[in-house]
Amino acid sequence: MPDREPVSAPLRRLGASLLTLGRIRLELLAIEVQEEKERIAQLVLWAVLAALLAGFAVLMLLVLAVVALWDHHPLLALGAASGVLLVAAGLAVRRLQALAKQPATLFQASLAELRADADTLQRREP
Repeated sequence: MPDREPVSAPLRRLGASLLTLGRIRLELLAIEVQEEKERIAQLVLWAVLAALLAGFAVLMLLVLAVVALWDHHPLLALGAASGVLLVAAGLAVRRLQALAKQPATLFQASLAELRADADTLQRREP
């Protein structure tokens, strides 16, 4: 008489497979959450940098206006400093806009994998 496996064995294997699949999906979800956190942190960093540089540029322009009433040489130095800060603020704003335009990818990979799993399971049905 051949060895027969118990009726519950296929159910156990199915349960183990489902648990493994669920664990993998949760790990993928955790990775996506971490990536989104890093993107948001970059967005905040560049926003703060842009605001600081723009504030310094405005301050330098105010000092420039005051010095414009004095001798000619301090005007050139303050004008150059203001120009550098304005260019830096402009670059920071451009980077911030580029980051803000990137679509959020939170859960996209998880959803794609779940769709693929569902498609695979549907193909196996008779």
